[in-house]
Amino acid sequence: MPVNRSDYNFDPTYGYTLKELFRVKQTAEPSDYESFWRHRLSEALSIAPHPEIIDTGITRDNLRVFTLYYRSTNQARIGGWLCLPASGEVKRGFIIGHGYGGREEPDFHLPFNHDSALLFLCCRGISKSPYPSVSSQPHWHVLHDIDKPKHYILRGCVEDTWIAVSSLLRLFPHLSGHIGLLGISFSGGIGAMALAWDKRIQKAHFNVPSFGNNPLRMALKTTGSAASVQLYCKRHPEIVLNTLSYYDAAIAAKYIDVPTHIAAAKYDPVVAPPGQFAIYNALNTSKTLYVLEAGHTEYQNQSLESEELLEELSEFFADL
Repeated sequence: MPVNRSDYNFDPTYGYTLKELFRVKQTAEPSDYESFWRHRLSEALSIAPHPEIIDTGITRDNLRVFTLYYRSTNQARIGGWLCLPASGEVKRGFIIGHGYGGREEPDFHLPFNHDSALLFLCCRGISKSPYPSVSSQPHWHVLHDIDKPKHYILRGCVEDTWIAVSSLLRLFPHLSGHIGLLGISFSGGIGAMALAWDKRIQKAHFNVPSFGNNPLRMALKTTGSAASVQLYCKRHPEIVLNTLSYYDAAIAAKYIDVPTHIAAAKYDPVVAPPGQFAIYNALNTSKTLYVLEAGHTEYQNQSLESEELLEELSEFFADL
C-alpha cells in the first residue's frame, strides 16, 4: 500500500477490493429531488453576476493572472482568479474548483494554458469568498445550515459554480459550447451536483470526488470533513440524512449526460473510496476512469500517476 496502514486507526481501503468498488451503488433520492435542483438552477441563471477582473501584473507559465469577483445567489460575493493565455487565442473555457482546504492561487500545471480561459473560483465561505456567519474551517463549513435541507451550505456552493459559468460566458460569449468543468475532492462532489443540471458545460473531470453515497459515507471512518457530519449525525440522524439526500453526488451523477472523466482512489483516509466509485458507477453517460493508488496522502507512485492523469486530461478535453 502507498502508506503504512498503522498511520491511521482504520483501514483507508475500508476492506473494498477494486471489484467490490465497482459494485457500489447510489441510494434513493427524495421525491422532489429533480424539481428542487431544476428550480435552483433556474433561479441561479436569473442572477446578473457582474464579473469584475483586476490585472495582478503576474504572468506565469504563459498565463496572465487576474483577480476575479462576481455576484452569486443570496448576494454572496465570490472571489477567485481568471487566467488567460499571454499569447494565443482563447478557444475554450474551464471552471476549476478546489478542495475543502480552499485555494491560495491558481493551478499553473494544467495542460490548457495555451488556448483557454481558466476561472478558478472559491466557493462561498472559503478562501477569497468570505461569507457572513460561515466558517472557512471545513469541519464547521460542512455543518452550516445542515438542519435546513433546502438551504444547506452546499446548495450555495453549487450555485456559485453555475454562476461561475455565467460569469465566464459574460466575459467571453464566444466560448458558449466550449466549457469544461474541473473539480477535486470537495469541488468534485459539488461539480457533479452542478453538472447534472447545467447544460452549458460540455465535459467534466472530477478527481477523488466527495459527497458520494452519503448514507455509506456516514458509516465509514474518516479524517476529513465528513467526521464532523458523522458526529452531528449521531445526535440528529433523521435531520442529517434527510438533508444529505439532496446533496449526494452519486444521485446527481445519474442525471449527468455529457462525457465525464473520473480519477478515483483505492485508498483514501479523507474521502472514502466507496463514495468516489459510487459517483463513477452511477454515471449513465460516456465516462472514463483513472484508478489512483491513493488519494489525500503521499505515496511512491504519486508523481507518475499525476503525469499520466494530466496526459489523459489533455486528450480528454482536446475536442472541447
